[in-house]
Amino acid sequence: MQKTWIKICGITQAQDALQAAELGADAIGVNFYPKSPRAISVANLANLVEGLPERVDVVALFVNPTAELVREVLGTGVVDLLQFHGEESADFCEQFEMPYMKVVAVRADSDLKSELAKYQSAKYILLDSFDPILLGGTGKTFDWGKVSELSEQQQSRLVIAGGLQPENVREAIEAVHPFGVDVSSGVEASKGIKDISKMKSFIEGVRVSG
Repeated sequence: MQKTWIKICGITQAQDALQAAELGADAIGVNFYPKSPRAISVANLANLVEGLPERVDVVALFVNPTAELVREVLGTGVVDLLQFHGEESADFCEQFEMPYMKVVAVRADSDLKSELAKYQSAKYILLDSFDPILLGGTGKTFDWGKVSELSEQQQSRLVIAGGLQPENVREAIEAVHPFGVDVSSGVEASKGIKDISKMKSFIEGVRVSG
């Protein structure tokens, strides 16, 4: 059985990135959405991820970006995966010829099958909680039971986010059996600043689950 992939998102400090890697995270997320309290600048990216082991993916998060911004970030040469959190079309996501993860916000009336079908080219689909104002980092879970409407093939590329924390991540994995999990606010001391003990507890909770 493949172990669950773990992404720690909203990294703003190099020490947090290194600590996440040391604790066993498979990926770290860096945010290029200017309105986010966890946003970083392109100029800071290389220093932020310096010294990370090669096994750790660097994921660049965007919300309805310009193609120019995405290319500027890719130009640093340190990004492994793109994450699109807005209303980007599949054509937009594909143009960079890089693996990408598309975020789908889950509402009570969401038709996940049709939403996922729009992004056949996505390496991963990240399911997150819907919020009319916030895009990610809501601290709220969504109805994990919604995943049951998806086929096994669709479920095999799912990453789940939204309200995950050390106390509930095992329950989430057992309910959804996703490819991976993604956490930001659930392992923070304050917005953009990670809490080492929470990261450790979260990763241990995932590893107990598989």
